[in-house]
Amino acid sequence: MSDIKKEIEKLRNDIRHHEYRYYVLSDPEVSDKEYDDLVKKLEALEKAHPELITSDSPTQRVSSDIQEGFKTVKHRVLMLSLDNTYSIDELREWEEKVKRFLKRDIEINYLVDLKIDGVSCAFTYENGVLKVGATRGDGDRGEDITTNVKTIHSLPLRLSGEDFPRHFEARGEVYLSKSDFEKINKERESLGEPLFANPRNATSGSLKLLDAKIVAKRNLSCFIHSYGWADNYDFKTHEHFLESCAKWGLAANPSRKLCENIDEVVKHCLYWQERRDEIGYEVDGMVIKVDDYALQKELGFTMKSPRWAVAYKFPAQQATTILEEVSFQVGRTGIITPVANLKPVECAGVTISRATLHNFDEVERLGVKVGDTVLLQRSGDVIPKIIKVIESKRTGYEKAVVAPKICPVCGGDIIKAKEEEVYLYCVNPDCPAQLKRSLLHFASRNAMDIESMGESVVEELVERKIVKSLVDIYSLTKKDLLSLPLFKDKKANNLLAAIDNSRKQPLSRFIYGLGIKHVGEKAAGVLAQEFLDIDKFFSLSAERLEQIPEVGPVMAKSIVDFFNSDKNKNIISSFKNARLNLKEEKRIVAESGITGKVFIFTGELQSMGRSEAQKLIESMGAKYVSAISKNIDFVVAGESAGSKLAKAQALGLRIIDENEFKKVIKK
Repeated sequence: MSDIKKEIEKLRNDIRHHEYRYYVLSDPEVSDKEYDDLVKKLEALEKAHPELITSDSPTQRVSSDIQEGFKTVKHRVLMLSLDNTYSIDELREWEEKVKRFLKRDIEINYLVDLKIDGVSCAFTYENGVLKVGATRGDGDRGEDITTNVKTIHSLPLRLSGEDFPRHFEARGEVYLSKSDFEKINKERESLGEPLFANPRNATSGSLKLLDAKIVAKRNLSCFIHSYGWADNYDFKTHEHFLESCAKWGLAANPSRKLCENIDEVVKHCLYWQERRDEIGYEVDGMVIKVDDYALQKELGFTMKSPRWAVAYKFPAQQATTILEEVSFQVGRTGIITPVANLKPVECAGVTISRATLHNFDEVERLGVKVGDTVLLQRSGDVIPKIIKVIESKRTGYEKAVVAPKICPVCGGDIIKAKEEEVYLYCVNPDCPAQLKRSLLHFASRNAMDIESMGESVVEELVERKIVKSLVDIYSLTKKDLLSLPLFKDKKANNLLAAIDNSRKQPLSRFIYGLGIKHVGEKAAGVLAQEFLDIDKFFSLSAERLEQIPEVGPVMAKSIVDFFNSDKNKNIISSFKNARLNLKEEKRIVAESGITGKVFIFTGELQSMGRSEAQKLIESMGAKYVSAISKNIDFVVAGESAGSKLAKAQALGLRIIDENEFKKVIKK
């Protein structure tokens, strides 16, 4: 029996070690399968010897019992909320208050951390074993959710090392990654269940579940951010506490920074405010704390919050407003998109008055009506979207959104192309709305790059029927342009010069500008390099196209259908007559040390832009991709690398920084 006991304890220690490497350091030493095999072996031994099972065994993360409810836990030290600041000026005013309270002007170090939008919890360890996990509750009492927090793999059931306090409490934020949140909502949608509005709601809902088996499937994560209390243990600074936590196996956020003054604090806050959408989880601000615990003690607390800490809130990314009307927008491929016209509302630093509803299936899924109060979300530069109807605000006067029976622009017929598609299409090829969108795409910077051909110019050209197809722009005269109220002599000359220069653009830009369905900018470049001349496209088969690694069956069919169309053949013949290039120079790739290698980039490079780096490796015979997979040779991690980095680490891919990247491309 002693040999079995030793084997079980060794397995537990090995599993704890690998959990620490994976969940805390993001630097796994074994594959997922090897880790799973260790757990299965431990489970089998414990099943055969149940008398040897302990509460801190890695197999005990998920309880088989369904709870009847949560009991209340009194916090030994109050869990107070933070005061908020909403501008840099307010942040500086907070520091002035701190110094006034201290009655001396001293240099103060601040620990600045990301403010994750999750659920704050307290975790109590006794002799290194997790005993209690509790929600913040009202600050004085919270709910005992120990069974549920045990399912969080980044939270150790037993601490590492020997020098931890015998009894202490750490506090942290439990959260869901953006990717796991999307998976949960997709599953709920397939089951006909209501969707979570955001990752925080999903996290809160998960922690309140009475069945830990379901909680375990949610893949919750946790970062320790605060000190609760400790018996007979002295921490000098907050950074010292967090470094100690990491040493004991508790994950602290690696993006935190120790700042020597308020100017550094401001810089760090603004840095992450600009990059919040690159982070793999929701962040709604920064938390700034006086680092020195002696100063914290001197500053103390108000009735509601500590004086030594404050939150700097980013501009809100969600807001509620009224849906006043739904209009219908026709895109360049004929797709009709319902658009919500909203009562203007401030969200994520800008005023929002319109949001996409995507398609009519989405309108039905949301159950949205004209007059509804809706929850709106905007992330970065992404088009705002409605994520939820606040049904409790309904008055009974709301009106259903009815899909149009004819094209709202040209009055032409509408079809739903295939049963599996969710879009309605206008089938009129001469629809002005489609032509306007097509012209804007054709003239865009990454296509034919016709400067000055913006929305107002395109609107006038199409409405006055001066331009009736893409190729007509190459027949424009100065007289045509001067007939428009927007143009005077100089502006007309500039646009005509830009149109003339666009004739020299390579085939890759022309193919992209045509707007062939499923063919993006990168695919257009690959196709142009493969065939070099537009004439080669007219005899292509889907089978031939699918031999190109970047081209799948859907794209191949779309390309063949496009170039088999008599109408499109005539259009391209007209482009030839307009003296467009329609050819591509074969890129001569010198053999290099990275020929044939596959790269992916994450984060910011300091010495060059990402597109510049991508073109550079392509010129050396390598290629870049945008999605993580096991087939990648190099993961180039710049500053503030996002969620791709964690995925790459989990797959055991080779990760290099910018300096290593420069060395690799010089070999």
